[in-house]
Amino acid sequence: MLTIGNFLGGMWANESWGRYWGWDPKETWALISIMVYAFVIHGRLIPGLRGAWTFNLMTVLAYASIMMTYFGVNFYLVGLHSYASGEQVITPTFIWYTLFGVFMLALISRWRYQVVFKKK
Repeated sequence: MLTIGNFLGGMWANESWGRYWGWDPKETWALISIMVYAFVIHGRLIPGLRGAWTFNLMTVLAYASIMMTYFGVNFYLVGLHSYASGEQVITPTFIWYTLFGVFMLALISRWRYQVVFKKK
């Protein structure tokens, strides 16, 4: 759906502005999100990334690219699709707490995954 929406947005942009792609931060991060999710989907073809834990961790991290596309671009980057004023970007504190929380959950869930699904 993300890819279809991006292509349809390009068609709409061509009708509105006379160009399909303008390398605006929102357009660029939408493309990054597509590539991140394409990696998650195709990760099952890589032998080292076939496990359920790895797939789930990759999907949590891929969701962060969607959050960056929505919140980060809208409020921190300057472009056609944003509300930022072009001032110095200051990373909010909750971002660092969230990253730390995801990292800790990844470590704990990996440990529990190995304990529960230990090969006998």
